[in-house]
Formats: sequence, structure tokens, C-alpha cells
Amino acid sequence: MDEQLSQVVDLYVTLEDVALKRSFDEALASVDLDAFARRALLEAGVDQPVMFTLMVTDDATIQEMNNQYRQQNKPTDVLSFPLLDQPLVEAPAELLWQPPEQPANLAAEAAAFTPPPFITPPGQPTNLGDIAISWPTVLRQAAAAGHSPRQEFLYLLAHGILHLVGYDDQTQAGYETMVRKQEAILAATGERVGGL
Repeated sequence: MDEQLSQVVDLYVTLEDVALKRSFDEALASVDLDAFARRALLEAGVDQPVMFTLMVTDDATIQEMNNQYRQQNKPTDVLSFPLLDQPLVEAPAELLWQPPEQPANLAAEAAAFTPPPFITPPGQPTNLGDIAISWPTVLRQAAAAGHSPRQEFLYLLAHGILHLVGYDDQTQAGYETMVRKQEAILAATGERVGGL
């Protein structure tokens, strides 16, 4: 199979509400998620074969995940879970996520046990990780901003992809860079940027 045309997005839709599922299907019926992801990755400077999992879910599920992994007991729009040990992209450190700092008492233990790096088998794409997006939050944010759910969803997907490859928005410079890149991705894919 041609590496450039291999599947990038492994999609799971876990919307149990029939109306929500229908609205998702209708909003994204004409979107080629793999083509969008490939373009987003190219805009981020990644041209090697990669893949990631995308879960589209409801507020209750994303709130549970947000509470478990970020200790924030509320729904959010998008969560990203990179599998990489280091950012895949090259950029100034203030634009990228850093490995979490450990307390001094755990640092020695961590140094003593360093798990082996995950090695992608030859000929297989690198698994970047997982992205979760709350469809009900997409609908609310799109309505509040005055643009389509499709545009909001793709904007958030671009955000998640940027996180998976190494970008972070914890600094002002990182935030501004991610917003510029998200807008560039939507422009490059023919999606409207204005109002986002």
C-alpha cells in the first residue's frame, strides 16, 4: 500500500444518542478525515507515515477523561494523548510540550528504571497517540462562534494533531503558534478560517 495514501485516522464514534450521532454523520459526510489529517501533518512539518486514533464522544465521557487525566472535573472540547517520548516536530522549546517534571524523590527512581522506547516495526506508520473530541461541545462552540459544526470540529482536530506531534499551548507563544497553525491548516484544506 502506498505510504502516502495509507490510513492515518482510526475513527471511533461513541455517541449513543441517535440525534447526536446523526448530526455528526451529516456534518462530516463529505470530509475525508485521512486527507485532512495528512494535510495538517504536512502543515506541521511531518511527512513520515503516521497514524492516530480519533474518538468522537459525548460530554460525560470526555468529562470523565478530563477528570482522570487532567484533574479537571468538567467537559472540554478536545483532549490529546501523545504516545511519543519527544516531540516529532522541531521548534523552539517554549512552543513544544516537555516531559513532565518529577519530584526530586522520584527522579532517582525514574533514572534507575527507564522503560525501553517503543519501536515502530519497519514499514509501519508511527502511532502518534489518541485524540478525543466531544461532539456536544463542538455543537455548542460552533453555535456560539457563528460557524458550522464541521469547521469547529476540523479546527479542534487540527489542534489535537498539533499536540500529538509536539506543539503545546501552555505559553503565550505556544498558544499563538498553535492558533496560527490551526488557521493555516483550515485554509490549506479549503475550510473557512474567519470567525474561528
